[in-house]
Amino acid sequence: MKHGRITRRGALAAVSLALCALLAGALAPQSGEGEPDALRKLAFPRTIVLVRHAEKALEPKEDPNLTEEGAARAKRLADMLAKSGVTHVFASEFQRTQQTVSLLSVAAGVNAQLVSARAHDALLSALDSLPRGSVAVVAGHSNTLPLLIERLTGGQSKVKIEDSEYDRLFIVTQWGNGRDSRLLELRY
Repeated sequence: MKHGRITRRGALAAVSLALCALLAGALAPQSGEGEPDALRKLAFPRTIVLVRHAEKALEPKEDPNLTEEGAARAKRLADMLAKSGVTHVFASEFQRTQQTVSLLSVAAGVNAQLVSARAHDALLSALDSLPRGSVAVVAGHSNTLPLLIERLTGGQSKVKIEDSEYDRLFIVTQWGNGRDSRLLELRY
C-alpha cells in the first residue's frame, strides 16, 4: 500500500475475496421452514457494486464515448467481476455508462437495464426489489453515485467523487433494509 491507496493487485484480491464470501452465502441451500427471517437475511445478502463510468472523450459534449483508456478500464472491470455471479447490470442512458459495463454484461450473460441518470428513485426501487443473493453492478456518474450510495446505506456512508476520478469501485452489502448495510471502497 502506498500513500493510503490500494494497488491494483490488492484491489483485485480484496474484491475477489469479498465477492467469494458473499457468493458463498448466496449459493448456499435455501433455509428451511421455521428458520427466523433475520437468519435468512444474513445468509443471503444483496450485493451492489457501483462504479463511475470510465474515462470519456471530450466530444461530443452531450454524450461522449469512452476513450482508449476508458475502454481499457471497462475491460479491467469485466475481467475483475466476470466470475463474481453478477445477476443484474444497470447503466444510465448515456453511452459512457453503457460502454463501461457492456463487456461485463456479455461475460455475465445478462442484459444491462437502462435507467435514466435523473431517475434515482426508479433505480433505488429496482435495486431494492432484487432478490436476496443478487449481485448487481451499477454504472453511474460522479454526481449520481454519491446519492445512491448514501441511500443504499441508509445514510451511513457519504462519498464525494471528483471529476478526475474514474477508478473508484464501491461495494454495498445489504442485509435486510438499508440500515443493515456495509460499504467497501476499492480502486481498480
